[in-house]
Amino acid sequence: MKKSAVHWIDLRTNPTMTILKKLDRLLRAAGAADLDLAEKYTALKIHLGEPGNMATIRSPYVAVVSSLVRELGGKPFLTDANTLYSGRRHNAYDHLRAGYANGYSYDATGCDIVIADGLKGNDYVDVPVVGGIHCAFARIGSAVAEADAVISLNHFKGHELTGFGGALKNLGMGAASRSGKKFLHEVSHPTIHRENCTGCGLCVKNCASKAIVLDGERKAVIDHDLCVGCCQCVAVCQFSAARASEGSASRVCSERIAEYTEAILRGKPHFHVNFVMNVSPNCDCWANNDAPVVADIGIFASADPVALDQACVDAVNAAPAIAGTALTDRAYGGVGEKFGHIHPDTDWSFGLDHAVRLGLGSREYELVKVQG
Repeated sequence: MKKSAVHWIDLRTNPTMTILKKLDRLLRAAGAADLDLAEKYTALKIHLGEPGNMATIRSPYVAVVSSLVRELGGKPFLTDANTLYSGRRHNAYDHLRAGYANGYSYDATGCDIVIADGLKGNDYVDVPVVGGIHCAFARIGSAVAEADAVISLNHFKGHELTGFGGALKNLGMGAASRSGKKFLHEVSHPTIHRENCTGCGLCVKNCASKAIVLDGERKAVIDHDLCVGCCQCVAVCQFSAARASEGSASRVCSERIAEYTEAILRGKPHFHVNFVMNVSPNCDCWANNDAPVVADIGIFASADPVALDQACVDAVNAAPAIAGTALTDRAYGGVGEKFGHIHPDTDWSFGLDHAVRLGLGSREYELVKVQG
């Protein structure tokens, strides 16, 4: 497969070239302005973020994208699907207010929010998966499944189950209905390393499935008959006691995410933007964000979500590590693989490899810097 073009901008600005002008220039250089969006309902898939997490994409960036979609005759709407865990994005009523709390109002973004899978996460379409080995169909939130075009806006960061979260994760997991998310997560049953458990109870408090209790020795115990594999316990544990499943869980989940992404994008105009800024170690689902592990790098864009994610991984791996972060909590040599070091039970490469097999794109890319 030939190399895909991935365009990017750094974050340097001057009085005549703001970062928003540079983003518009990036979108046009990377081909977004060539999309056929006339009269098309265009889903801008974003992670609306759990309130309290300050690493999510800022609303003025969204406004630049929605403005371009309207210029092309499209009908943009901002969308995300409900979560398995019981935070402020568990249902559409609270999810909308979480989005507004994080700045995603119509006045700020130029488009309304539509929660993809409805009030309680039950509004979905079974979309066939072509070439899948795990899924015959994907349960995709109706607003995304029925959209005529898709543009993903992705905060690029670490992730406790898939290694990192980028375009594939934001689409395949993020647009899945609640039952779809349960299927994607079900292979991941976290374990408790008893020697590290302090009995603080944070995992018990944050488990929406009530699958965790403290035993007589005040050690956390997970009932895997109740566990849905959301890995919230992994994210909140401060002592490396709750750990993502070892072995194939990360691989299978990542491959399923790729298959859901295939179902979402097949036959539709699509485009993808990764914001490699505030590169926090964990997902934006948590109501806090740990310190970024590298300095802000820039914004990347491509019609190929696989090449885009690969280019961003490479950019993060090439960047100097910031001391005093999750990356350096354990001895780190200063160069090379970062997400696997932060989350040693994950291997992000499986998801990209499977996405290539599904025809979603190529891991080979040509990086093109757009000058401001």
